Amino acid sequence: MGLCFSKGNRADSDQHVEFVGGNVQPVTSKEDWDQKLSEAKRDGKIVIANFSAAWCGPCRMLAPFYCELSEKHPSLMFLLVDVDELTVRIQQLVGYTSDPNVLLS
Repeated sequence: MGLCFSKGNRADSDQHVEFVGGNVQPVTSKEDWDQKLSEAKRDGKIVIANFSAAWCGPCRMLAPFYCELSEKHPSLMFLLVDVDELTVRIQQLVGYTSDPNVLLS
């Protein structure tokens, strides 16, 4: 996701939100998702996955807080999944329903 902008011609469209920062790791594929979960299991880490979208207002509000939490809690694994790139398979595996959606595993 990186630097993200809101959808449409809203007044805040020139302001960016950093979705990936701190210790937040982006997940871009099913294979990447599986690898991150295996890594967390191997390292004994709890996974916190944030399912969000660049155009989602509540997601944009949550992003800085999520990055800050990832820096304060390095013993946890913080993942970010862009729902616009999310495959149906991952949606079915984790029970994703709407934005924003945070999963603890």
